[in-house]
Amino acid sequence: MRRILLVFLLAAGVMYVILHCNIWRTNSYWLLPTDSDRKEQLFLCSLKSNISTFIRLDKFYPFLCATNFLQLSKLHGSHNLELPYGIRRAERYFQMALSRLDNCGLFTQDDGPSCKKCVVVGNGGVLRNKSLGKTIDSYDVVIRMNNGPVLGYEGDVGRRTTFRLFYPESVFSDVIHYDPNTTAVLVVFKPHDLKWLWDLLSGQRVIKTYAFWKKPATQMIYKPDQIRILNPAITRRTAYELLHLPTKFSKKERPKHPTTGLIAITFAFHICSEVHLAGFKYNLVDRNSTLHYYGNDTMSLMTQNAYHDIAAEQRFLKELVDHKIVINLTEE
Repeated sequence: MRRILLVFLLAAGVMYVILHCNIWRTNSYWLLPTDSDRKEQLFLCSLKSNISTFIRLDKFYPFLCATNFLQLSKLHGSHNLELPYGIRRAERYFQMALSRLDNCGLFTQDDGPSCKKCVVVGNGGVLRNKSLGKTIDSYDVVIRMNNGPVLGYEGDVGRRTTFRLFYPESVFSDVIHYDPNTTAVLVVFKPHDLKWLWDLLSGQRVIKTYAFWKKPATQMIYKPDQIRILNPAITRRTAYELLHLPTKFSKKERPKHPTTGLIAITFAFHICSEVHLAGFKYNLVDRNSTLHYYGNDTMSLMTQNAYHDIAAEQRFLKELVDHKIVINLTEE
C-alpha cells in the first residue's frame, strides 16, 4: 500500500511540475521560446530605468504571434474587447494576417546591446533645420511612424529606422522608401486593416477601399519577415493608462484614440532602457505653423482632427519631460 501511495505521490509531483512549467511558459508572455534569456534581460533593463517609476511595466511582449495570439490575448484581457484595443470578433482576421508573416521576433542576436537606448522620431515640423540626423542615427534603436520620409531629409532626421509603426492609410507604397533593415509594425484599428494586409501578402487586389478613411497602399514594399502586428494591449495602455481617454463616448461624440506617435512611445517604454524623443513639439496656437518636417501641411489640419486629443497628448509629453522620464531633443 505504501509503495502504491509513493508511486501516486511521485506521479502527482511530476504532473505538477509539467503543468507548472506549461503555465509559466504561457504566462511569461514577454518571452519567446527562442532567445528567451535575451528577452528577460531586456525586460530587466527596462525595470531598472526611471521609466518604471512613472509608468507601470510588466512582462509584456509587444508583437502577436500566429501560434499563441489567442492565449496572450486572454492573458492581456484583449479577448473581451473589440478592435481597436482587442481582438474580439476579429480573431479570424488576425489569424489570416498572422499566417502570412514569417516572424514575430523583436530583436536578432546581432542587434547590439540588450539594454537599448532608443529615440522615437515624430514627424513634427520642429525637426526642420535642427541637423539632428547624426544624433538620431547614434541610438541603438530608432523608432519612426507612418510615412515620415528619411530619403532627402537625412540631415535633420537621420538615415536609420529600426521600427516603423504604420496603418494601411499611412504606410509607404513607393519602393524608393524601402529599407531592408526596418521592421514594419502594423497598428490595427479595424478588421479591414488585417484583411488589407492579408490581401497584399497573398498577391490579391484590395477591393473594399471604402472601408478606409483614405485610400490605403495598394502594394506592400516590406517583405513578410519584416512585418509585425502590434499587440492591441499596447494601444489600449496608451489610451487608458497614459492619456486617460474616456472608455465610453456618447452617440454624439466621436471616440478619441491615441496617435501613432504616442503608441510608438508606449511601445518604446516596453522595449527600451532609455527613451528620447524628437519631433513631438507642435504649435497649437498658430494654425499656420508647419505640421510636418516634410510637405506643406499646417497645424490647421491637426486641429481639425476630431479623432485624436492633441492637447491631451501634448500635456502628457510635457509631464514626461518634466519628470525626466524622457529627453526631448527638439524641446525649445
